Parts: sequence; structure tokens; C-alpha cells
Amino acid sequence: MTKRPFTVQAAAALEAAEGLAAMGFGVYTGIETVAGSAVDPVSAVGVTVLALVGGIAMLGCARGLLRADQWSRAPTVLTQLFALPVAWSLWQSERPEIALPLGAAAVLTLITVLSPPSTAWLVEVPEQDSDDSDDTAQGGGDATEATDGKENASGADAAPRSGSRSPRSGR
Repeated sequence: MTKRPFTVQAAAALEAAEGLAAMGFGVYTGIETVAGSAVDPVSAVGVTVLALVGGIAMLGCARGLLRADQWSRAPTVLTQLFALPVAWSLWQSERPEIALPLGAAAVLTLITVLSPPSTAWLVEVPEQDSDDSDDTAQGGGDATEATDGKENASGADAAPRSGSRSPRSGR
């Protein structure tokens, strides 16, 4: 089991902080809506649901980063790419107290999750066992012999890369 890089820990922490902030905003908007303070209650309900679901999803992505789940990288990048125009819009709306932290968190998260150590941790191909037990179940022989050194139909190496859990996570 290899040690988790600092960049992955930082990306997960930033993603989790943004998720908690989104959930906090959703709770705040929900309370304001129930109290009757919302200008447009229908829109406020939609914003509340979107913020709560988005926050929960970001917390799930942060957990996935820490567990080295390959699926977690793309949604983490996507949420940051959505956060940048939101931060810009807040900046133009003269809300720098929200825009600057959001923009900084988005940029830092993108840098950390796309850094080479994070990429190596999250996209590493699992090594094959030396006993070739998986290869014999698929028709025998070495995976490179079975494909004559060529890539399979999906363009990937013969070793499987999919799955939601990594051998590093121990689950």
C-alpha cells in the first residue's frame, strides 16, 4: 500500500470545504424560504435542493479522493470548473468576500487534483499477481500473449482498470 500524496489530501480537504459551504448555503436558503423571507419561493426551493444535493455530492467526491476511487477525479474537476464562473459572477456583482475564497479554492483544487502525484495515485493501473490466476480463468496464458502485445478493443492495456475500488483502499 503506497502512501497517499499530500496533493490528494489537499484536494479532498478543499472539495470537502466547498461541499460543506454548499450545504450550509442550502440550509440557510431553506430556512429563509420557510420563514417567508425569499423573494421567489419556488426558485429558493430549487436553489436549496441544488445546494444540498451538490454539497453531498462534493463530500462524496472528497471521500472518493481519499479512498483512491478513480471515479472521483472527474466530478471533482467538473465542480471546480463550475465554481470558477460562479466566482467570476460574484466578483462582478461586487461580492469579493465570497468570490475570492471560492475562486482561490477552485484554482487550488484544480492544481492539486491534476498534479502528477495525484494523477499517479488516482489513475494507477493495478499490478497483476504473479500466479496468473486471473489469466487462467480467462483462457490461460499471459495477458500480453492473449492479445499478442496489442491493446484491447477499448484502446486500453489488457489489464483491467475499471472498478470503483482500488487495491490500495483495502476494500
